[in-house]
Amino acid sequence: MLRLGVLDFDTSHVVEFTRRLNHLGGDKEQWVEGARVVIGCAGESKMSPERIPGYRKQMEDWGIPLVAKPAEMIGKVDGMLIEGVQGASHLPRARPFLEAGIPCFIDKPFTNSVADGRKLIELSEKHKAPIFSSSSLRYAPEVTQFQADPKSSKLTGVLVYGPASLHEGNPGLLHYGIHAVEMLFALMGPGCDRVACTHEAGVDVVVGHWKDGRVATLRGLRAGKSGVFGFLAFSDQGVAHVGVGTQFIYRELLKQIVKFFNEKRSPLDIRVTLEIIGFIEAAQRSAGRHGAGETVEA
Repeated sequence: MLRLGVLDFDTSHVVEFTRRLNHLGGDKEQWVEGARVVIGCAGESKMSPERIPGYRKQMEDWGIPLVAKPAEMIGKVDGMLIEGVQGASHLPRARPFLEAGIPCFIDKPFTNSVADGRKLIELSEKHKAPIFSSSSLRYAPEVTQFQADPKSSKLTGVLVYGPASLHEGNPGLLHYGIHAVEMLFALMGPGCDRVACTHEAGVDVVVGHWKDGRVATLRGLRAGKSGVFGFLAFSDQGVAHVGVGTQFIYRELLKQIVKFFNEKRSPLDIRVTLEIIGFIEAAQRSAGRHGAGETVEA
């Protein structure tokens, strides 16, 4: 049984992941086998410090041992869940574990910049400590089922939509829009070389151009019925509209996380994750320049 540690309790993922891995609660459909959360550190937060006390109490009520300092978990775990809600915190929080050779799942957003992402990849490679980062929406059953359909390999483009609430701690689509971006890349694959973004109070519309000539669109919603996910897929077979639910997204992501820690190899090339951060950075630059085209760096 894999022993996992959890760092920084300012996101609901701390309790939702622990609930499913440690088989807490009666909904056995949500349980995931193969790993247990055995220790945690409530840590700190610049974005949502008010969340920490409640999630810390829940972990204590479940009997999860807690330590005062992150380094106290080294030697007691086979892998780490780096859970801080702010992407900018992930490099310094993951660093000591990677330097100790401990594999890390780094929650979304991977980082708040391509520069930090490159540093995390360098640390991972230097210390032979694999890293994995993904939004749970990449593994939504509707997305993976569509990917398994032979028609999905012949996509000419997609239009993905989802909520995109904003927070200055995770600029632009890094905060909540990253879920829709992750779905976009799950369907289109990597290879986006430039983007243009139109930003308004209620919406972000991002058009991405792929190196093979395909074009895809993302609509980040903040007005109207904004709490929905889905996509339109365009292929030589026609147009398919797929709504995406959220009931089992944590379960499906956790299956991939357990596989990652067992195999010590990310199920998703970390360079694709870096390209996702580059896509979001480019969209943010474009929004600041009234929709001008921007190159994706990765």
